[in-house]
Amino acid sequence: MRTVFTIGEALIDFIPHEKGCGLKKVDSFRKAAGGAPANVACAVAKLGGRSSFIGKVGADAFGDFLVETMEQAGVDTRNVFRTNEANTALAFVSLQEDGNREFSFYRHPSADMLLSVAEIGNDWFAKGDILHFCSVDLVEAPVKYAHRKAIASAMAAGAIVSFDPNVRMPLWPDRESCRQTILEFLPLSHIVKISDEELAFITGHADERTAIASLFVGNVQHVVYTRGAEGAVWYARDFAVSVPGQRVTAIDTTGAGDAFVGALLSLVAKHPEFLERIHEEAARGMLAFANRAAAITVTRSGAIDSLPTLEEIEDFG
Repeated sequence: MRTVFTIGEALIDFIPHEKGCGLKKVDSFRKAAGGAPANVACAVAKLGGRSSFIGKVGADAFGDFLVETMEQAGVDTRNVFRTNEANTALAFVSLQEDGNREFSFYRHPSADMLLSVAEIGNDWFAKGDILHFCSVDLVEAPVKYAHRKAIASAMAAGAIVSFDPNVRMPLWPDRESCRQTILEFLPLSHIVKISDEELAFITGHADERTAIASLFVGNVQHVVYTRGAEGAVWYARDFAVSVPGQRVTAIDTTGAGDAFVGALLSLVAKHPEFLERIHEEAARGMLAFANRAAAITVTRSGAIDSLPTLEEIEDFG
């Protein structure tokens, strides 16, 4: 089994005790460890895989909490750096009755944005390892260039690169800068996970088939398209397979996409060479496994706290 590395933000999600109202009407919150790359690392570890998180948090109590939470989940945190120059990022969340969310971020800058090129090791990755990243920390800051070095180092070692844009528009100065940055990094990845809410925005195409086809640029070999309760589709250059969604009552959708990605990458990490010759039936089975992980996650509150174990996925449904 190879290691799944994730790079980017680890932050504190403040989850509201009330549902069905906007942030301005929420009276109380509870803190939870979050940040998509950190969530994915924890998802892999909780499923019995090997994962390592690359990032930076503040030399503060919230940073302590994040590192301890990841370690308790089984994540290797030796590549988590600490700083006094900025605080750990915070995200306040409001929940609608259907579990969907509204975010307000506090990071001007936050510690994760200060991860530097010099802090990325040249010998961290090996052939068959996976490096996974998202777009939140591709904003114009030192961490963007740390991503570039990590991706180049991973590719030079023969690792697999995975990209989930995971668009968070409030963090960008405008929509077009977000879109162009995603398009800039897209060709550097071998696997792209994209949601139905992001597809038209990122590609500029309203037609689904045209939009998916436009994602096969550069190194991209596989596109995994998630459609929430409607399931997911795995597109390779020579086939497409789909699985239906799992019908559950959603409490909180925070971390569902990360649970999906973590489950998928945990399977790829077991046999990374298999990705080069994957067939339809195997892709369908991997999608179904990842769908079950996401379905379990939305029935619970929070992100890392809600991630399932291997036994729970196997027993689900």
